Amino acid sequence: MEDFGTRTDLALESARMFSEKNGRLPGVKIEEYDAGDTGIHVTRVRIVDETGARALGKAMGDYITLDAPMLETADEDSHKAITEAVAGQLKRLAPDIHERNVLVAGIGNRQMSPDALGPLVADHLFITRHLLETYGRDAEVTRGMGCVSALAPGVMAQTGMETGEILRGAIKETRPDLLIVVDSLAARSVGRLNRTIQMTDTGIAPGAGIGNRRYGISKDTVGIPVIAIGIPTVIDAAAIVSDTMERMLNAMEQAGPLSEKETGDDGLPGQARRMAAAFDDQERYLLMRELMDPEMMDMFVTPKNMDEIIGRMSYTVSEAINSLCHPDL
Repeated sequence: MEDFGTRTDLALESARMFSEKNGRLPGVKIEEYDAGDTGIHVTRVRIVDETGARALGKAMGDYITLDAPMLETADEDSHKAITEAVAGQLKRLAPDIHERNVLVAGIGNRQMSPDALGPLVADHLFITRHLLETYGRDAEVTRGMGCVSALAPGVMAQTGMETGEILRGAIKETRPDLLIVVDSLAARSVGRLNRTIQMTDTGIAPGAGIGNRRYGISKDTVGIPVIAIGIPTVIDAAAIVSDTMERMLNAMEQAGPLSEKETGDDGLPGQARRMAAAFDDQERYLLMRELMDPEMMDMFVTPKNMDEIIGRMSYTVSEAINSLCHPDL
């Protein structure tokens, strides 16, 4: 597996970092397009063989990314468009989702805003399994309902159990056909925080993006198909500094070239500019991690208004799931 040293849960970011470093992506197919005039850009990264899986450090399967700049805003029309786009791509991963018995797992710690996406999505779902168990599918009260159950299993520090262990027990008892896991992710780029949604049919490894990989949740570990939905809500400090350096270098380039002895308005001589520009994106990131104080190396950052943002995003995701599971309501 290619060791990028960069903490990201997004397959799209891993693919771009690999291609910048190696120039090609063996075993990986990428499809990109704009979703009409919604302002949403869709990227599908498909890992088709073990070569691609090793290169990106991701399991084989489909990774669909929606770049939606309006996701973090309070614009209701934009959120409706995003909900429809999420539903469309989710149906692409599970075409018969409305006919399945679906278990939704909201992974994360609801007491920490950046990690509360999963539990909040579970709170907003229209839960129907108990009604179908009681009245059956043909009763008037259940007409048009799909079968949905949900749980928010918390985190290991709260329960003493791996999330995967809890889910295996729930699946054994309730026997759903499909598991949807919703979790907060870590991004490599500041521009993707609260603006990107990733969906995949490969499952999830909770905590992987922050260097705390836990028990994997996939078809191999829980026994049924797994779809994972995630939104990046945190980024590590080194990535922020690296992004700032990139913007600084772009500003230098626009200012024009200097001789080695000349000094620009930024106070850097031309020689220093060229040395800084010689690093690629990944090398700059790793350099920042080397130069940072040890106390900052494991620091993750999230926007100050995360409480408000996470609430809106959780409704957007939950409405997409509700619309697919209960299409006739």
